[in-house]
Amino acid sequence: MAAAKTPAKKGKAQAKAKSRPQFGDWDQPLVTGLLVLADGTVIEGQGFGAEGDAVGEVCFNTAMTGYQEVLTDPSYAGQIVTFTFPHIGNVGTNDEDIETTNLAASAAVLGCIVKAPVTDPANYRAARHFGKWLKARNIIGLSGIDTRALTALIRQKGMPNGVIAHNPKGRFDLAALKRKAAQWPGLVGMDLAKDVSITQRMDWDEKLWDWKTGYTRAEGGKKVVAIDYGLKRNILRCLTSAGCDVTVVPATTSAEDILAMKPEGVFLSNGPGDPAATGEYAVPEIRKLVESGTPVFGICLGHQMLAIALGGKTLKMHQGHHGANHPVKDHTTGKVEIVSMNHGFAVDRDSLPGGVEETHVSLFDGSNAGIQVKDRPVFSVQHHPEASPGPQDSHYLFHRFVEMMNKHAR
Repeated sequence: MAAAKTPAKKGKAQAKAKSRPQFGDWDQPLVTGLLVLADGTVIEGQGFGAEGDAVGEVCFNTAMTGYQEVLTDPSYAGQIVTFTFPHIGNVGTNDEDIETTNLAASAAVLGCIVKAPVTDPANYRAARHFGKWLKARNIIGLSGIDTRALTALIRQKGMPNGVIAHNPKGRFDLAALKRKAAQWPGLVGMDLAKDVSITQRMDWDEKLWDWKTGYTRAEGGKKVVAIDYGLKRNILRCLTSAGCDVTVVPATTSAEDILAMKPEGVFLSNGPGDPAATGEYAVPEIRKLVESGTPVFGICLGHQMLAIALGGKTLKMHQGHHGANHPVKDHTTGKVEIVSMNHGFAVDRDSLPGGVEETHVSLFDGSNAGIQVKDRPVFSVQHHPEASPGPQDSHYLFHRFVEMMNKHAR
């Protein structure tokens, strides 16, 4: 039989019990993770993945699948991703669903925010627990968050700057975290392509994944040089599967070096950061490529910098477009397609000069989603036709690029 408590010990035990917040029959979990916004807002939860803190721009992504592809997309450099789908991590991770081409670079995305605690993986392709995978890639995770409320906040006030922090013992210097969030300058003016681009030229021959065969290899095709500003692997797979022989070059490669390779087409990739900042060194080279008469196709950041090279301007968006369910209309065909999007900047259609026409438009907010040059073999789109994750409605664009190269063959 347990010994009876003395009045003094009993009083201390009762006081201790009253000091602990109670939720039904269990204690409130220890706060081991925080999201601290630039305006001083503090959101508490449970941390997982990497420990420490990171400052960046907080956005939300509406994709219901493909979280590993999202978190390895270099376009998310400098950002903290909030997933609106509640169950993230339940299918684990594997070595095939990685999108970055530069495996030597540190993780692009800074952190991820989810609602439900991460469970053990339950998928035949899973090779690693999501939390352990995040830790290995130095990505901070935060769970137990009302992601609907956070998403509503972003929609109302725009994408805020913030710090995501994880300490297993729940020890945080809140004042320092608030200062860090408030002092971070934001993505406007930041060139992040140089941090995620490959540093050496490489050839690519991997084709799209197939359920039965996995990834297979391409054999020859139209010679395409892809400039890596933060390139996704599935873009390269779409190019090879459409009949291209692809060579990837770093973001800072000159037009002279590219044209010396005698490409039949040049691809301008997606990527992170401010297109005007990366454009300081990329736009003059893109302009030379356009003037050479070589067919050019751009996606996302490549689309934005192409627009600048043609005389247009870009602008920062309020909440950006991040997800796999965005409706876009192709004016050249009259068709509406559901696409994957990931961008916080957009082309200002009113700035486009004569000779450049809008080809695609977002049906969510009417923003520009594509352009083409009337008298040259040059076009680009804001969305991600390669998906990964997302629908494959826009795969036709890669075939359109091949048809353009065939038409303008020298």
